[in-house]
Amino acid sequence: MLVHALIREDGTVDADELYTVANTLGMSDQQVRLCIKRLVSEGRFTHEGRGRKAELHATTDTTRALAPNADFLRHAFQQDAGLAPWDGVWHLAAFAVPESARTARDALRETLVHLGGAPLQGGLYVCANTWEPYVEEAAHRLGTHGALTLLTTTDLRRGDTQEPAELARRLWPLQEIADSYHRLSRIAQPRLARLTGSAELSPSALLTIAVELAAELTRAIEPDPLLPPQLLPRPWPGTQARELIAQCWAALHERDQSEARPTLFRLYADITRETADQTTH
Repeated sequence: MLVHALIREDGTVDADELYTVANTLGMSDQQVRLCIKRLVSEGRFTHEGRGRKAELHATTDTTRALAPNADFLRHAFQQDAGLAPWDGVWHLAAFAVPESARTARDALRETLVHLGGAPLQGGLYVCANTWEPYVEEAAHRLGTHGALTLLTTTDLRRGDTQEPAELARRLWPLQEIADSYHRLSRIAQPRLARLTGSAELSPSALLTIAVELAAELTRAIEPDPLLPPQLLPRPWPGTQARELIAQCWAALHERDQSEARPTLFRLYADITRETADQTTH
């Protein structure tokens, strides 16, 4: 997360910035060196130079992998702004992958949960959002597309439960998700105060705040199925937490106008700005 957060718009990561921010967050130089070594050996980055004078270069696959997360975050902000109302359609995915392809089967199951799916019964998952392109891409990549069935329905019942909001409450751990967003708000509020205050903040301080916010946002949003507001308790803490995050990213973007700023600054600021523009128009 730390290395990804520091990828600049030219695809590089400055090792000196990486070590400085890592130290501020309580990580040792040895931890950073091991992390860099692993990322390079996995083919996610290339490496030039030594120590703090080194520079990492993100590979194309690494840069591309960040895009789906941006899609989900964009959708969350659109939901908050009332720009993505639910059409009442449930999206289901079923699969029957043999034991001989157990690794691929487990990976597909994990992907469905990551995409916001909840298990209804063995091999059958449901999502409240349009997830078919992401599911099919994963199934093709895992070689399980032939075992995948996709369907939609507006008539979903589990036992005697049919009311959509009650179904959502029973299918997803909404309290745990809400707790994660409460934590995100607690983390974001004092950082927003620093970012909007009059005190000067060094480049490394701005980067540290960015990484802390990105890590907590990831922690909150990864298990979140991004259910439509119509299916959630009101008020929903995710809405407030994301509003705080949007204010933080706007302040970060305004404070750091350097050409070598991390892509994260621009990406998140663009998402919140796009949503604001759509709401205005």
